[in-house]
Amino acid sequence: MFDFKSRRSRVIDKLQEQGDAVAIVMDPNYVYYLTGYHAALGIEWGRPNIFIQTVDGESVLIIPSMEEEMANRQTDVTTVIPWTDGTDGEWRPPLKKYLEKYKNDKVAVDYMSFPRIVWDYIGEVIPKDRISDIGQEIDRLRSIKDPQEIQIARHAGEVAVEMLKGAMKVAAPGVYEYEVELASKQAGTRHAAKLMEEHYQEAEPFNYPGIGNKQIMSSGSDITMTHHRSGMTKLEHGEPLFICHCGTAEFKNFFVGFDRTLFVGDINKEVEKMLDIAEEAQKAALSEIKPGAYAKDVFRAYADVIEDNGYPVPFRAGRSLGFSYTAYPELAQDSEAVLEEGMVFAVDGGTDSENYRTQVGDSVLVTEDGFEYLTPFTKDHNDLIVGK
Repeated sequence: MFDFKSRRSRVIDKLQEQGDAVAIVMDPNYVYYLTGYHAALGIEWGRPNIFIQTVDGESVLIIPSMEEEMANRQTDVTTVIPWTDGTDGEWRPPLKKYLEKYKNDKVAVDYMSFPRIVWDYIGEVIPKDRISDIGQEIDRLRSIKDPQEIQIARHAGEVAVEMLKGAMKVAAPGVYEYEVELASKQAGTRHAAKLMEEHYQEAEPFNYPGIGNKQIMSSGSDITMTHHRSGMTKLEHGEPLFICHCGTAEFKNFFVGFDRTLFVGDINKEVEKMLDIAEEAQKAALSEIKPGAYAKDVFRAYADVIEDNGYPVPFRAGRSLGFSYTAYPELAQDSEAVLEEGMVFAVDGGTDSENYRTQVGDSVLVTEDGFEYLTPFTKDHNDLIVGK
């Protein structure tokens, strides 16, 4: 579906600009973006997946042997080299072959996510002063979505919205948080499967509709904990329920941000007042979203609303999204990044107090003259009451 060769050709252009002969990439999100290969057995299992792109056009994947069949079906890279646990130096000999070939040249790595064990091995052949960073350049490439990515982003937004709808159908006083999570994931999985059947049959057998990761959710007095996970707490009448889909809502490896603060049984007036300000802050940030805007100006618009109402700024105004939980650029105070058409952001608003916290968040696509909601969903407080 994606034009991976075109993406790799842009990496080659960057290598030429930087004077590097080869890029060695290990961030699984970068590897997927450049090759289409994704697997469960990464460095956290002690099994490195290594992508190599040479300036003269050769593309290589060095992968665990148990992933060989899947890699060959997922990717169009020039060469796939398998290695086996505990045998013949594992991944080291094939990597050394390329290191030796380019030992007199400059080598680029994705520095911020490069595992130490591989970094140390490269350093045995390539002096550290001839190793540069390609990660930031890949981030810039990934920040502008192509038409295929935009389609997936829209579908990911649909999945997130269906997850919230599923959660809201079940949420009520006396219901456990984990039961709300189960309903959310079931609704998201069913909608993802429907979209895959309708739009992505050519991707078989790599359509994975299942929703993973623990759901960020908190209610009552626990709502002040930003990244609390759903648990054994029962929802209480008159208390808020916060549901965040960041890192949970995902469709075909594309992640979105989508948050709502709900009211269980009835509106909590203190929370409603805070939520009004959070929504106003998000609205101010969204008013700045357009091509040519500075990320720091989006942040400033959001922060001014929160501070003018006497609350501390709780977090950045948002972040870029794609084939990872978070990406470049951030909508942060010190960011000099300029927004461009085709970027996708989660844009948030929030307030914190001693008793409660509120947050609202949506994913948007930067368009020619503004933005498009990827997660269109009500902010009417009466519509956010669950379990009436």
